[in-house]
Parts: sequence; structure tokens; C-alpha cells
Amino acid sequence: MPSLSVPAPRCLQKPLVVPHRHMFGPGPSNVPPRILEAGANPVIGHMHPEIFEIMSDIKSGIQYMFQTQNKMTLAVSGTGHTAMECAIFNTVEPGDSVLVVVNGIWGERAAEMAERIGAKVNTIVAPPGGYITNADIEKALSKHRPALFFLAHGESSTGVLHPLDGIGQLCHKYNCLFLVDSVASIGGSPLYMDQQEIDILYSGSQKVLNAPPGTAPISFSERACQKVFNRRTKPVSFFLDLNWLANYWGCDGKPTRVYHHTGPVTAFYSLRESLAVFAEEGLENSWERHQTVAEYFHAGLESMGLKLFVKEKQARLPTVTTIVAPYGYDWKEITSYIMKTHNLEISGGLGPSVGLVREATGWWFSGNLSVSAYVNFTCCFWSFQVLRVGLMGCNSTKANVDMVLAALRDALKHCHRSKV
Repeated sequence: MPSLSVPAPRCLQKPLVVPHRHMFGPGPSNVPPRILEAGANPVIGHMHPEIFEIMSDIKSGIQYMFQTQNKMTLAVSGTGHTAMECAIFNTVEPGDSVLVVVNGIWGERAAEMAERIGAKVNTIVAPPGGYITNADIEKALSKHRPALFFLAHGESSTGVLHPLDGIGQLCHKYNCLFLVDSVASIGGSPLYMDQQEIDILYSGSQKVLNAPPGTAPISFSERACQKVFNRRTKPVSFFLDLNWLANYWGCDGKPTRVYHHTGPVTAFYSLRESLAVFAEEGLENSWERHQTVAEYFHAGLESMGLKLFVKEKQARLPTVTTIVAPYGYDWKEITSYIMKTHNLEISGGLGPSVGLVREATGWWFSGNLSVSAYVNFTCCFWSFQVLRVGLMGCNSTKANVDMVLAALRDALKHCHRSKV
């Protein structure tokens, strides 16, 4: 018998220590004790009848949260990226035309996912901090005739809340499925899946729902299911194949469930409890609270002389606020100081909110993909940076706003400011 060549790690001989922090970045958010305790319940089998009952409760909670009666409603085992791939991999086949609104990093990611499986991808690029009008969307739908149209409702990288009304009807006018990413917006902004004619809607567990990352609610309309279950080819992912997931979640009407994968049962406990907390407060109350707290936060920032990245008030995402860092400051120093001094997480820019330059008449973007089309060489310009603050679910309170404002004041007082 050979001897072990790799010894037991000394680091694992120490007890696990995890600090408590105020999680006020774009996600994940803090998890309340009630939801943490739910996740600590005993592990039982992923095919036990008690688990199926919990999964049924989760389905009902998602239907309420999404405002849908879709039978094909479930939670994917994974984060929001997993749900994004589940939506695209099941509805798109090689050669299909896909149209994507890029109003931040999630549009960029959706475009790349579709390209990787052989779709013909076209993008409509929103100006940084802005959105696409229905008129421009209809022009693109008419021109490209896509099988799928993607839009991020709450774009956490830029802080934009994209309008949804009327887009579903436009998609169906051109025989196109409407896919919406609501990871950063669900529960914080009004959304009605059925009434707004959304065909595929997905979210994540770690933001407004205040559950740990690892489960992703998703729902498919009857129209979407027709496309999914009449494919010419199998989906590229076995793990995300809706034929299998529909059976595991009891969405296909079959009397027997067949093993597909080992569901994350403790994550199901947490998600079920987070949906219960959400239902107790009520959708409309949650929407109103997030909007009220966001407006209080925005007023406080403006009273400090800080500028919001999204200029149009109705386009501001209530759950994630993007702030233009004052000229001369390094956002990394600000966020590091606040973390070290106040034990509070806020974040810098991501995707299109990184590397932005502003000039006298417009915006220039130094990012990737086709967003670089927003270059303007005619004027002098200067760079600026963006800070992102997320106040979601239980974190969305005026007391937490006051905490963030105090931390920002302190950071701007103590962090270095360049005069160059």
C-alpha cells in the first residue's frame, strides 16, 4: 500500500470563521436568521415525498412572485446564470435568430451564450444609463425576425430599470418569444409575467428574496413550451434540459418522477422560506417599500452633491443604485475603506459601468462588444467611475440608507483625492 503523498491540509484543522457584514452591494444580500435556520434543517432525500411537497410550495411561491399561472414553473439548481442558460439552451437551436438588448453586462452575457450554441445574434445597444424605446425595438424585430428576444428588466451593472409594457405584444406580433432577466428587479419593481406577455422569466435567490445563492426561479409560457418541446435537436445541456427538469419538478403531468440530478435540498428549504417571508409582506408592499427607500437614498446622495448614473428617474432600478464617484477619487479605495472601516460592502462598476468617459455633449464607452460604437471624438472628455449600492429585501430600509450615506461621507473625507 503506497503512502499518502498529500497530507491533510493544516488550514482545515482550524474552525471555520465567517465575519458578519452589511451586504449592500449588488448581491448577494444579507440572509435573515429565519431563512438561515430553514436551511439548517435535516437533509432528506431529493426524491422523497416531503421534498416534492416543498418543491410544490416553491412553485406556488414563484407563480405568485412572477404573477403567472404557468404550469412550467420551477427553480433551477444554480445561480441566475444557470437560469439564463436554461432559458436560452432550451428555446434556441443552431441557426436561430436571437435579438438581444444590451443595456448592461447581462445583455452581453446572453448574447455570448446564444452565440456559443450557434445562434445568429443581433444586438440593440442602449446608451449607458439608458434604455431602448418600443419603437426602436419594433424596428429591430421587423428587421431581424428573431425566434427569441432578450431583455434585462433590472440591469444591476448599470442600475437601469427597463420598461416592459408593450414589448411582449410586439414580440408576438413578429412571432418571437420574449425572454426577461429579472434577477435584480423581481420583488423590488412591479412585474406581471402573464399580463405583460412575457414568455420566459427568470430570477435568482440571492437578491430581494434574501436566500443564499444557488437556486434560480424560472417560468415558461405555453407558447415557449411549444417551442421547447418541438425542437429539431436536443438542448446542448443535459443538466438544463427542460424535458428532464419538468418531470423532476412535477410540471409535466406524469404520475412518476424520474431521477435527473440530486437537487440541493437545503437550498430548497431556504428558497421556500424566503418565498414565505415574501408572501407574508405581499408583492405590492414590497414594491412600494423598495421604491420609497430608493427615493430616500437618491435624495440623500444628491444632498451630498453626488450624481446618479441613471439620469431619468423612472429608469432607475430601486434595488441597485449606481452613483458617479466624485472626480479625482478611486472607487477601489472608497469601497475598500468602507469595507475596512464600516464593515459594509458596496461595489464598483461592472461591464458598461466600467471605463466610462463623459464629454461635453455625450457619452463614450471604452467597454467591449458593440457598445464601443458610442465613441465621440469631437470634444475633450474625462473619465469617471461608478459605485453600486444594493438595498434589497430585508436590507431595503431607511436605517440602512442612513448607514450607507454616513459611510460614504466618511470615505470621501478620508480617501485620497487626486487634483490631476
